[in-house]
Amino acid sequence: MAELSTIARPYAEALFDAATAKGERDAWVAPLEELGALMHHPQVTQVVGDPKLGADAVANLLAGLLKSPLPSEGKNFLATLIDNDRLATLPEISTQYRALKNAAEGVADCVIESAFPLADGEAAGLVQALSKKFALKLKPTVHVDPSLIGGVRVTVGDHVLDTSVKTRLAQMQAALTAA
Repeated sequence: MAELSTIARPYAEALFDAATAKGERDAWVAPLEELGALMHHPQVTQVVGDPKLGADAVANLLAGLLKSPLPSEGKNFLATLIDNDRLATLPEISTQYRALKNAAEGVADCVIESAFPLADGEAAGLVQALSKKFALKLKPTVHVDPSLIGGVRVTVGDHVLDTSVKTRLAQMQAALTAA
């Protein structure tokens, strides 16, 4: 995946710079996420890979499949990706664009996985403590994962804080079988 990341980086940076200059930074987040998701759909990739379709037809098709409005330069951006045969990089472009936006705003995405649903106060308290620890404003996303058995697993960027019972049991098993 390093190659895909390397290919996507200039597109994400150019898009981020252009969006920042036009004041459309936020307007690109949802369409990029949707485009990235579309490129994971086998039927979409098959249709957009059809050499009989021109760049305009593919751009119009992708734009038509979006729920979110495409910013003003969206069709030009899609045309550039199509002309350079880079539609497959859209998921990575979306990821890198979000990372650039978050870095510029001093924000980080935070994924909280819990074995049971968290009350609003619990999630807010956890996010507040993590915000202090990482010195960033966090945008939390909470998921319930019953396989954790108990506890939580928090991912902020490359950092993972795992206090789940599942992980503790795995550590105990490793310690007992290593002896």
